[in-house]
Amino acid sequence: MSGLAKASADWRRLAHNVEALARIAGVPMMAMVKADAYGHGMVPAARVMAEAGAGSLGVVALREAWQLRRLPDLAGTTVMAFFFAPDQPGLAEAVGAGIDLGVSSLAQLDAVAAAAGRAGRPARVHLKGDTGMSRGGVAEHEWEQAAEAAAKHQAAGALAVVGAWSHLACADEPGHPANAAQKAAFARFLGAVDAAGLEPEVRHLANSAALIADPETRYDMVRPGIALYGYNPVPDFPVDLRPVIEVRSRVMSVKRLPAGTGVSYGHTHVLERDANVALVPLGYADGVPRAASGRAEVYLAGRRRRVLGRICMDQFVVDCGDDAVKPGEPVVLIGAGEQHPDADDWSAWAGTIPNEILTGLGARIPRLWNRGLEAPAAGG
Repeated sequence: MSGLAKASADWRRLAHNVEALARIAGVPMMAMVKADAYGHGMVPAARVMAEAGAGSLGVVALREAWQLRRLPDLAGTTVMAFFFAPDQPGLAEAVGAGIDLGVSSLAQLDAVAAAAGRAGRPARVHLKGDTGMSRGGVAEHEWEQAAEAAAKHQAAGALAVVGAWSHLACADEPGHPANAAQKAAFARFLGAVDAAGLEPEVRHLANSAALIADPETRYDMVRPGIALYGYNPVPDFPVDLRPVIEVRSRVMSVKRLPAGTGVSYGHTHVLERDANVALVPLGYADGVPRAASGRAEVYLAGRRRRVLGRICMDQFVVDCGDDAVKPGEPVVLIGAGEQHPDADDWSAWAGTIPNEILTGLGARIPRLWNRGLEAPAAGG
């Protein structure tokens, strides 16, 4: 798809979002740059966020953390990884590099302590309690045991518990009873950590939604993700966030088809009238969700136009009516202008969330970073 599509990310918008969320939080930030910074490009996004004031960066895998830790300009920025197997190769090297490790089980705790012995330095650990997400984190019946084990490893010089944390399941539904239950559980988890004699530097619970909607969750640090990239998961709590990325392509070909013509696989759409149809060379292999078939719209030749029939692996068809659209004209799939679709629109059409739309953008679409996206003129 080289030359036929691009994803342009605006570093000024990203910096703006970091600063806007920091003002709300009032505490330090761990900016989540996992999943290639939600599809935006991890390294450039991390650099912008650190420059804008994010003192910590969060990733999933050790290899992501290594990639960031090797960058000289991020030497003063904390990097945390929180997915690793107890027997994962490279754990000692991660400890040796000073990468913070999110620990969610007794097995991980013991493995990190052993890795620290091989590395010759204490591991920096954030101990995670499962407070109701029922996913990662030490189960409540093991909190006391895990905290005491961590304290013993810390006393032996194998690790330093620098963080205590958890994750919220329903923060994007501010009135959900699970939120109050999880906040109470997190207080109990912190009590177990305190009872073991541990004094973590930071306690962190809030994701994007909680950061925006619930001041009680902010503690000593917040961990925004999707909001950094311009999408508010709790729209009832307005925040001046600006979408960071635009995705554009170009019309590859145009043809006139008569009424009654079936379009794309399965002929799920049949033209009710004669129409000009444009072919756009992007598809679900590039992250254009097939589930949005028949509902999605793109911005082309001055207005939004509907996608006809099924979105294919590498292409889709757009209804241009009687308008004389030409090959080579720009097509905006995700844009910065008021008339442009955005990731919220695509998530509604596909029945998902903007996180999935952004992280699903395919590798065939090059990521470009620039100083500022401007809404295009009509037809742009």
